[in-house]
Amino acid sequence: MPDHDDRRERGRKFELLAAVYFRREGFEILEQNWQAGHKEIDLIVKKDNLIVFAEVKSSNTPYYGHPAERVDRKKVRNLVDAANQYLLVKSISGFDLRFDVVTFSNGKMEHFPDAFPAE
Repeated sequence: MPDHDDRRERGRKFELLAAVYFRREGFEILEQNWQAGHKEIDLIVKKDNLIVFAEVKSSNTPYYGHPAERVDRKKVRNLVDAANQYLLVKSISGFDLRFDVVTFSNGKMEHFPDAFPAE
C-alpha cells in the first residue's frame, strides 16, 4: 500500500523536524515513536524536571481542518494511557508532565504546549 507508506514516511519526516525543534529549545530526546501495544507517542522529551509527551500532526490541505483538531478525545485518552505505561515501565516519578501538540500545516510549524490535561 504505497499511499499508507507515503503517509507514514511523511509523518516520520515531520516527527524528525519536531525533534530538531525540541533540541533547539534545550530538550533532550528520550524516545521517538514509543509504543505501548497499539498506542504510540511520537516524541518524549525532557528538560530539567519536565517531561513532555508530544503528538505530531501534519496536513497539506485545509480540507480536514487544522491538524490539531485531529487530536480528539480518543487520541488524548490513548496518549495519556501510553504516557502512564511509559512512566510505569521506565520507573519514572517526581517529574512535571506535559502533553504538547506540534503541527505542520503547509510546511508551517506550530507548537501548542500543554495542549490538554492528563485526564
